[in-house]
Amino acid sequence: MNILGISAYYHDSAACLIQDGVIVAAAQEERFTRIKHDPAFPKNAIRYCLEEAGIKSTDLDIVAFYDKPFLKFERLLDTYYGFAPMGFGSFRKAIPVWIKEKLFLKGNLIRGIRSLDGFDRKRCKLLFPEHHLSHAASAFYPSPYEHAAILTIDGVGEWATASIALGEGKDIRILRELRFPHSLGLLYSAFTYFLGFKVNSGEYKLMGLAPYGNADSPDTAKFESIIRSELVDIKPDGSLLLNQKYFSYATGSRMVPDRRWEGLFGMARRDAETDLTQAQCDLALAIQRVTEDIVLRMARTAKELTGSEHLCLAGGVALNCVANGKLMESGLFKGIFVQPAAGDAGGALGAALAAWHIHAGNPRTPVQPDALRGSLLGPSFSDAEVEHMARKHKAVHKHYSDFDALAVDTAKLLASGKVVGWFQGRMEFGPRALGNRSILGDPRDPEMQKKLNLKIKFREGFRPFAPSVQEEALGEYFEASAPSPYMLMVHPVKASRCNPPAPGHSQLDIRQKLYHLRSDIPAVTHIDYSARIQTVNSDTHPRYWQLIEAFRQETGYALLVNTSFNVRGEPIVCTPAEAYTCLMRTDMDCLVIGNHRFDKADQPAWKEDQGWRTQSGLD
Repeated sequence: MNILGISAYYHDSAACLIQDGVIVAAAQEERFTRIKHDPAFPKNAIRYCLEEAGIKSTDLDIVAFYDKPFLKFERLLDTYYGFAPMGFGSFRKAIPVWIKEKLFLKGNLIRGIRSLDGFDRKRCKLLFPEHHLSHAASAFYPSPYEHAAILTIDGVGEWATASIALGEGKDIRILRELRFPHSLGLLYSAFTYFLGFKVNSGEYKLMGLAPYGNADSPDTAKFESIIRSELVDIKPDGSLLLNQKYFSYATGSRMVPDRRWEGLFGMARRDAETDLTQAQCDLALAIQRVTEDIVLRMARTAKELTGSEHLCLAGGVALNCVANGKLMESGLFKGIFVQPAAGDAGGALGAALAAWHIHAGNPRTPVQPDALRGSLLGPSFSDAEVEHMARKHKAVHKHYSDFDALAVDTAKLLASGKVVGWFQGRMEFGPRALGNRSILGDPRDPEMQKKLNLKIKFREGFRPFAPSVQEEALGEYFEASAPSPYMLMVHPVKASRCNPPAPGHSQLDIRQKLYHLRSDIPAVTHIDYSARIQTVNSDTHPRYWQLIEAFRQETGYALLVNTSFNVRGEPIVCTPAEAYTCLMRTDMDCLVIGNHRFDKADQPAWKEDQGWRTQSGLD
């Protein structure tokens, strides 16, 4: 049976293809269109999935869309009616889009798929699982657990903004829901907006900014108190009520009424790209603390309702890896599985799996360590395609017949302070680069974080980088009890590797805090002595593991700096041509694609698209 899952029309459109229950391919549309968070119908991602599976669209048995558009439309109408006459302008803008695109989604889906190579209406069924069921299915079905609590938290689906479910065998049962307009995801996004970052994109910046807040500052405590007393009423079970007086997302185009928030917190809304103040950092820390508290309360309730020792997480809030790390450290569950494409893109995966197990009633056998195969579900490219790209650009490169030699030479480059673009095998599904579309550096280098942020990624200097560490060496560097293959857990760096904070730490400005030498792996040690960890397994990622092993042999350190292979405002690279373009546009030193090595110093002058940096929006 061939099942195609689709998520589209909000943000992060994606497609996933499963055959007889096996996940064959999955990809986000942004990787093909080069439009970050592209919400459009994912025709390119669908085409890729069909090609990877070796089928045509006429061979599809089921197409599953990740939510129910009529329920969403019901919520839209009820919300505007309930708040009337407020929001009429927003309502007037929204209705034409719904009538043209979303309300008649079934027809739009059929036309979109038919435009590829046909659609068999007699053979193929269209299914529309609810949004949070798609999230739950995306987390539980690929997980290694036979029995698990499932917690999904995001902005909003149809009506639900969070859900607790029980997964047993092939069955998922929703036990409890939190409903719009009360939403932890929207609360966090409101602060993302107020602190000058882009909603549905900059939430991870807010998370990265929070450690620059002073934990013992009266301002931080004051801000947290205001959040709890004025904005959100948090119940013991993790459910919450948002004071709609301070939010405008239900009826307007902004997250919050700026003036009310400015009066509440005693500061103006930050303009994008302006310097950050200590008060803004303290506010980021306050909302991060509140978020962690709510997630922990919800998780405790999930454990009480299900009695399970394992937890599966999905939804956009599940990408808050600091909260995930605190949840893991709490010991509440023996095991936690976070679906790597936890946001809306992963809804395509969940919709397809829900169709296979729930609609078609097929049994499930859990796979160890999980059924996602490292989330390496995107396109790969042959040597011939790499050679063709090199000829097109007159690119100078060396081909290695022996990968061992390539790994050794690349490790030596990294150890000497060079930055390497690493492009191998199939592209990752989800927002994290996991060693197949990555930019790599030496974690020991005190200047590496600054270099990567300012000269390679062209982004804010405060943003941290993740370590990729050999799974068996995890305990040498970090206080972590379990592997973290998808870079979705934050844990402390080993105290024995850390240096004391700078004298007068709390009085230092952001730059002074940032460039203090915190440990012997400073490029991956965040300001609070934590790290967002990716563990690398030799079976799942043999080439990446081997490169880290070569670096260990060269330096004694079994880890590398890993950041996504892209520049700010652009999606992660998909093709060899995009990787080469990134090499030539930045201060990257070397590019490795498969067994091909391209040294920047050897390349012909780059004359293409000189104004490219002005073309990409903020991330």
